[in-house]
Amino acid sequence: MTTNYYDISIPIMSALHLTKSDFDTKIKTGVSLVDFWATWCGPCKMAAPVIDELATENEGKILVGKVDVDAEPELAGKYGVMSIPTVILFKDGLEIGRQVGFAGKPGYLQLLQKAN
Repeated sequence: MTTNYYDISIPIMSALHLTKSDFDTKIKTGVSLVDFWATWCGPCKMAAPVIDELATENEGKILVGKVDVDAEPELAGKYGVMSIPTVILFKDGLEIGRQVGFAGKPGYLQLLQKAN
Protein backbone atom coordinates (compact mmCIF):
# COMPACT_ATOMS: atom_id res chain seq x y z
CA MET A 1 0.00 0.00 0.00
CA THR A 2 1.30 3.45 -0.88
CA THR A 3 0.70 6.58 1.07
CA ASN A 4 -0.40 9.74 -0.66
CA TYR A 5 1.32 12.67 1.01
CA TYR A 6 -0.57 15.26 -0.98
CA ASP A 7 -3.74 16.69 0.47
CA ILE A 8 -5.77 17.49 -2.61
CA SER A 9 -8.55 18.98 -0.50
CA ILE A 10 -6.58 22.20 -0.02
CA PRO A 11 -7.52 24.64 -2.78
CA ILE A 12 -4.56 26.30 -4.41
CA MET A 13 -5.13 29.93 -5.23
CA SER A 14 -3.02 31.77 -7.69
CA ALA A 15 -2.40 35.46 -7.87
CA LEU A 16 -5.01 37.48 -9.72
CA HIS A 17 -3.81 38.69 -13.13
CA LEU A 18 -4.43 42.43 -13.30
CA THR A 19 -4.77 44.66 -16.36
CA LYS A 20 -5.02 48.40 -16.85
CA SER A 21 -8.79 48.03 -17.16
CA ASP A 22 -9.27 46.55 -13.68
CA PHE A 23 -6.11 47.51 -11.75
CA ASP A 24 -7.34 50.68 -10.02
CA THR A 25 -10.68 49.12 -9.11
CA LYS A 26 -9.11 45.98 -7.64
CA ILE A 27 -6.49 47.75 -5.47
CA LYS A 28 -8.76 50.65 -4.44
CA THR A 29 -9.62 49.27 -1.00
CA GLY A 30 -7.70 47.17 1.46
CA VAL A 31 -4.18 45.80 1.15
CA SER A 32 -2.84 44.60 -2.20
CA LEU A 33 0.48 42.96 -3.02
CA VAL A 34 1.21 43.23 -6.74
CA ASP A 35 4.03 41.46 -8.59
CA PHE A 36 5.22 43.19 -11.78
CA TRP A 37 6.82 40.45 -13.90
CA ALA A 38 7.50 39.10 -17.41
CA THR A 39 7.51 35.61 -18.89
CA TRP A 40 11.17 35.84 -20.01
CA CYS A 41 12.48 36.95 -16.58
CA GLY A 42 14.36 34.23 -14.65
CA PRO A 43 13.97 35.80 -11.18
CA CYS A 44 10.26 36.33 -11.95
CA LYS A 45 9.92 32.59 -12.52
CA MET A 46 11.47 31.98 -9.09
CA ALA A 47 9.07 34.50 -7.52
CA ALA A 48 5.92 33.10 -9.16
CA PRO A 49 5.33 30.11 -6.84
CA VAL A 50 6.06 32.28 -3.79
CA ILE A 51 3.54 34.89 -4.96
CA ASP A 52 0.95 32.16 -5.57
CA GLU A 53 1.65 30.70 -2.12
CA LEU A 54 1.07 34.13 -0.57
CA ALA A 55 -2.20 34.38 -2.52
CA THR A 56 -3.34 31.06 -1.03
CA GLU A 57 -2.26 31.92 2.51
CA ASN A 58 -3.89 35.37 2.41
CA GLU A 59 -7.11 34.57 0.56
CA GLY A 60 -9.86 36.83 1.82
CA LYS A 61 -7.38 39.05 3.71
CA ILE A 62 -5.38 40.77 1.01
CA LEU A 63 -5.41 40.86 -2.77
CA VAL A 64 -2.33 39.26 -4.31
CA GLY A 65 -2.00 40.18 -7.96
CA LYS A 66 0.34 40.05 -10.92
CA VAL A 67 0.96 42.46 -13.78
CA ASP A 68 2.74 41.24 -16.93
CA VAL A 69 4.86 44.29 -17.82
CA ASP A 70 5.03 43.27 -21.49
CA ALA A 71 1.24 43.12 -21.75
CA GLU A 72 0.67 46.17 -19.52
CA PRO A 73 3.53 48.65 -20.15
CA GLU A 74 1.34 51.60 -19.14
CA LEU A 75 0.91 50.19 -15.62
CA ALA A 76 4.63 49.49 -15.33
CA GLY A 77 5.35 53.07 -16.39
CA LYS A 78 2.72 54.56 -14.09
CA TYR A 79 4.38 52.92 -11.08
CA GLY A 80 7.96 53.48 -12.21
CA VAL A 81 8.80 49.80 -12.55
CA MET A 82 12.30 49.80 -14.06
CA SER A 83 13.47 46.31 -13.01
CA ILE A 84 11.57 43.09 -12.57
CA PRO A 85 10.42 41.43 -10.52
CA THR A 86 9.15 44.41 -8.59
CA VAL A 87 6.53 43.74 -5.92
CA ILE A 88 4.55 46.77 -4.77
CA LEU A 89 2.44 46.88 -1.63
CA PHE A 90 -0.66 49.09 -1.78
CA LYS A 91 -3.07 50.14 0.94
CA ASP A 92 -6.35 51.67 -0.21
CA GLY A 93 -4.84 52.31 -3.64
CA LEU A 94 -1.69 54.06 -2.40
CA GLU A 95 1.79 52.59 -2.57
CA ILE A 96 3.22 51.96 0.91
CA GLY A 97 6.22 49.81 0.01
CA ARG A 98 8.11 47.97 -2.71
CA GLN A 99 10.64 45.23 -3.18
CA VAL A 100 12.80 45.22 -6.31
CA GLY A 101 14.34 41.88 -7.22
CA PHE A 102 13.47 38.43 -5.93
CA ALA A 103 13.35 38.66 -2.14
CA GLY A 104 12.12 35.16 -1.37
CA LYS A 105 9.16 34.54 0.88
CA PRO A 106 10.85 36.16 3.94
CA GLY A 107 11.39 39.37 1.99
CA TYR A 108 7.78 39.50 0.80
CA LEU A 109 6.49 38.77 4.31
CA GLN A 110 8.64 41.62 5.61
CA LEU A 111 7.14 43.89 2.96
CA LEU A 112 3.63 42.87 4.06
CA GLN A 113 4.47 44.00 7.61
CA LYS A 114 4.36 47.61 6.33
CA ALA A 115 0.59 47.25 5.94
CA ASN A 116 0.07 46.86 9.71
